Amino acid sequence: MPKFNMTETPRETLWGAPQTATQLLPGIWEVHTSSHGGMILSDERQAAMPAALRLDSTSYEEDVDWALVVLGFANEFAGLPTKGFDLLVQNARASVRAWHPDRYAAHTGEAVETSDSPILRRRQALTDMIGKYVVVSASGDWANWVPQGQVGVVARRVARVDALGHAHYEGDSIHGLVDKDAYDSSRIVNGFDEIGAVRIAASAPATKEVVL
Repeated sequence: MPKFNMTETPRETLWGAPQTATQLLPGIWEVHTSSHGGMILSDERQAAMPAALRLDSTSYEEDVDWALVVLGFANEFAGLPTKGFDLLVQNARASVRAWHPDRYAAHTGEAVETSDSPILRRRQALTDMIGKYVVVSASGDWANWVPQGQVGVVARRVARVDALGHAHYEGDSIHGLVDKDAYDSSRIVNGFDEIGAVRIAASAPATKEVVL
């Protein structure tokens, strides 16, 4: 196992000035700022990251990307004497599997089933809708253009889907109305035709979807 050098405490991060900084392993810092945090790698560590797990940046945010670092240096983390790092490695493995399924498969050689990853489930659901309209915004009957007991929807046509399950759209948006019981905000994708939406002429803004 290669040996890495200890590095100086980061003074600035993508998320602002660190309020706390801990060097978990030589060249791997866990930092927290007033707004966010994550792991920051030295250039030496970044170069040693497995190619399938390496990001372009040396900053790995705390929500998901931190797990790439822990999985990348799993043996070192698991070997730390502090209690709990073996569990951290297990959690990192599960997190990368779920949220970075392509990277996980490339790194481990283990296929990830669609049912095991919300990214894959969303990607598949949207891929099935390419060329069709999907709801991108919804308003309840509190909106002045939506009749009582219905949901007003704004939809766009899916052109393609990226690796992270984000849809890219084409063409103008359309508007429609659907019975409130037919619209489910927890559904991965609400297809305009699939939920029985009726197209109308409207000028509702395509804002963030409202959970009804």
